[in-house]
Order: sequence, then C-alpha cells, then structure tokens
Amino acid sequence: MKAVLITGADGFIGSHLAETLVTAGVKVRALCQYNSFGSWGWLDQSSLASQMEIVLGDVRDPTQMRTICKGVDTVFHLAALIAIPYSYQASASYVDTNVQGTLNMMQAALEAGVDRVIQTSTSEVYGTARYVPIDEAHPLQAQSPYSATKIGADAVAYSYFSSFNLPVTIARPFNTYGPRQSARAVIPTVITQLLTGQRKLKLGSLSPTRDFNFVRDTCAGFIALANCSNTSGETINIGSGTEISIGDTVNMIARLIGAEIEIECDEQRLRPANSEVERLCCDNRKIQTLTNFSPSVALEQGLQETIDWLSIPENLKRYKADIFNV
Repeated sequence: MKAVLITGADGFIGSHLAETLVTAGVKVRALCQYNSFGSWGWLDQSSLASQMEIVLGDVRDPTQMRTICKGVDTVFHLAALIAIPYSYQASASYVDTNVQGTLNMMQAALEAGVDRVIQTSTSEVYGTARYVPIDEAHPLQAQSPYSATKIGADAVAYSYFSSFNLPVTIARPFNTYGPRQSARAVIPTVITQLLTGQRKLKLGSLSPTRDFNFVRDTCAGFIALANCSNTSGETINIGSGTEISIGDTVNMIARLIGAEIEIECDEQRLRPANSEVERLCCDNRKIQTLTNFSPSVALEQGLQETIDWLSIPENLKRYKADIFNV
C-alpha cells in the first residue's frame, strides 16, 4: 500500500486505522462525515491529522465517492451506521448508509481501478451462534435491522468481485473495543459510569457472550488482509477465539477500577427477545493461515488501557455517563 482511502475515518476504528497507516508511512486520504461544524470526529484529537488528507463528505453521494477514490490503490470502507438500538428506530437510514453507501463505494472503486477494497463487515451478521467457534461458513441471521443492512452491504461488495472482478475482501471483525469507542457499547458504558462515581450500574442483559478484541488488534487484522495477495473474494473473520459473558466483563472492569458495584437492569437497554445475539466466539484459523495474524492484546490489558484513556478528564467529559446513549 502506498496511498489509501479510509471511509469512516472520523470514527472509532477508522481513526485508529488512519493513524496506524500514517505511522507506517502510507499516504492516507481520510473521509469524515460532512457536518456544518467542520468536525473531523476523533481525528480532531489526533496529532497525526496534519499528515492526512482529510475530506468531509458522505458515502451516500455517488458522485463524490467517484472523485475521492481517484489516485489511491487501496480502499478501507468502514463508514456505516452501527448502533443497534438506533437501527430499530431509523431502519431506512441504515439502508441508505450501509447498503447504498457500500454500492456507491464499490462502483467508485471499480471506476478508479483500485488494487484492493477492504469491506468492513461485523460478527453481528452471524446472529446467535449455532455452533462455536463461528467460522466464515456459519449461516447469516439478520437479528436486527443493523445486521440486515450489513448482510446486504457484504452481498453488494461480493457481487462486485463476482461480476466485475473488483478485488474485494470482506473483513469480519468481532467485538472491537478500546479508546474512542462510543458510549452505545457496553465497555465504555461501564467504565464511564464507574469513573463518574456511580456504583449502581444501569445495564442491559448480562448473559450474552462476546469475543472482545482491542482496537489495535483489529487494525492490524485489516492491514494484514490488505497486504495479503490471495484474499480477494474471501470473507475473513478477525477475532481472538475466546468468549466472555457481559457479566464477567463488567466484573473484570470493576475489579480493575477497584469498585464495588451493584447492577440494575435498565429495560430500555434490552434488545427485543428475538433480536439479542446470545453468543459470539470467533474461529480465526482462516486469517491465521492466510496472513499469520493473531491478536496480541489480552482482554485485561486492553481494558486497562481503555480505563486509563477514559480516566483523562478531557476524554471522559466527551461521554454522558448518566444517560442511555442510543
């Protein structure tokens, strides 16, 4: 890779990926969602932003996407609406951004003749595990409007490989966490409540299991796939191969912070019964075989790094710990 486009570079994973590639000497064009404040999202805080070409725009606009794909060899397509609770309320916007936006990016990449496209999927497309660990052949189950649109987006991306030989790789990360993750996710929800002095935590279901991966590992997985010559047309998991319940994760965070906690079930944080994904655990043998990639950050280490980052007052004040962030 010499020159890359990252869509969703203003977000959690995208901003980390942009910084990682800049540090590696790659020329980065970072697409941030247009807004009238001129905000670059998390890149506003980045000391490396001055070394990127930052563009404000929207993946829903096909004309602009054709323009910004010119002159890059690799596209990392991360831009998406990802909050599951909000997808129950605004499903059409998820179709517009996740499905139509992906179609726009694939067509733009095709016309620009890029060498590689990394389409960002999610483990949510698998739904509740029918078997574990979950390999790439696991059935897809749309248990939320969000996961339905990601299934659709992946299908659109794959169709451009099959129909037009666009070199697309579908990267399917399991549950990424770390600094900058939004408060809609359980780990920052717990940490911010504890760091603001709350000891009676408002949470949703504690029984589901997740395969948590530190954001640095997820970015390394993306880059490993982009640098691998024989991943076109493939769907490839990025995960640790271990699972832990939400309840045990909460207790681990409380122990690291040194807090005695009480948990209160907040009904608004519960998914509809048939929408909850009860179990996720990644089979990561495919990515290990193709690239030799494997995660390097243990959960406890990653949680501590996240706690340390959120303990910085200027970071913590960005979060509203006392309300449910949809």
